[in-house]
Amino acid sequence: MRRTFEIEKTCPRTGARAGFITTAHGVVPTPAFMPVGSQASVKALTPDDVRDVGTEILLSNAYHLYLRPGVDVVEQMGGLHRFMGWDGPILTDSGGYQIFSLASLRRVDDEGVVFRSHIDGSEHFLTPEGAVQLQQRLGADIIMVLDECPPYTKEKMSVRRAMERTLRWAEKCVKAHRGRDQQLFGIVQGGVFSDLRRDSVAFLTALGFPGYAIGGLSLGETKSETLAMVEETVAFLPTDKPRYLMGVGSPEDLVENVDRGVDLFDSALPTRTARNGALFAASGRINIHNAGYKGLDQPIDAGCDCYTCQRFSAAYLNHLFKSKELLAYRLATIHNLRFVMRLMERMRQAIVQGGFGEFRREFLENYRTTDEGVRLAQKQRWLERSVGVHDEGDGPEDPGVVA
Repeated sequence: MRRTFEIEKTCPRTGARAGFITTAHGVVPTPAFMPVGSQASVKALTPDDVRDVGTEILLSNAYHLYLRPGVDVVEQMGGLHRFMGWDGPILTDSGGYQIFSLASLRRVDDEGVVFRSHIDGSEHFLTPEGAVQLQQRLGADIIMVLDECPPYTKEKMSVRRAMERTLRWAEKCVKAHRGRDQQLFGIVQGGVFSDLRRDSVAFLTALGFPGYAIGGLSLGETKSETLAMVEETVAFLPTDKPRYLMGVGSPEDLVENVDRGVDLFDSALPTRTARNGALFAASGRINIHNAGYKGLDQPIDAGCDCYTCQRFSAAYLNHLFKSKELLAYRLATIHNLRFVMRLMERMRQAIVQGGFGEFRREFLENYRTTDEGVRLAQKQRWLERSVGVHDEGDGPEDPGVVA
């Protein structure tokens, strides 16, 4: 079997590592971040914009594309890459997160999931085998097993049931998988329970996946709980396979989890917070709506090389958001994604050069993070609004615009 992942350098004092994931549509240097394009579009951006900010791989969602425009349409148009005008690697999620986010619109059993479409109310049945087949028809480079993502809870039995069902589904996905050009990743579940995480890893690694995702986190638990579960999981995952932490994208969390040995990330946080006017800067997140930016004749972040910061002032961004001009969303999204991509590039360089520990220390000293209590309250409000009511396909994240 051909090697699809190679490690270039590992930091001797931390778990951080730099490597390469080889796919049918190109090589991805890691650590890497995937912008979310659930419906074959990164909101507000063209594929050229996405490439220009430094994106090497992006994420789309089989569930959303199945409902609209339909996998048949995407196939007729030459596959997902041609359909959306993106020639780089694509990872597709299977729809497992929608089992969580559309709780009132689905029924789950060992055979699969019955969904009621959030678009028109029509009913659909998705099996583990069907999830693999849909993703293979879309033509993604990396595809995911169908998993059951339980909500954050301290009630262990419900988490165990979801984890065990995910493992049974993983076996079915492996048997249904065909072809060498698409890599099928397993997903580790187990909530905030160390023993469940270990059991999940042991079962999945025996199936021999080419990569492993860490799922079921960033769903309302504290950051210390998230980091503890990542550490627990990574400690048992194979060192020669990529590790993908699902749904995490705030700058400080990217740094902390690269430190713990994670290679791949996705989150809608950079794009969604951008559309809300929350922009990343070296000192932390800022709220461009604030009056202090009305007359500020300098870029959002003086050290940023993105199109937005090179061409426009913070005052102009403030004006666009106050005026509700559509250009605001594009310029803000370009900036936030470029900030994240630069962060990934800088971390990779620090690992290769042997200075990641110092990089991490300096970044976390200078970057002001959202207060933990405020963050959890915002997350809970967002979950209450989204679960069982509406799903934009953006995945779990910190939705706030605290500055």
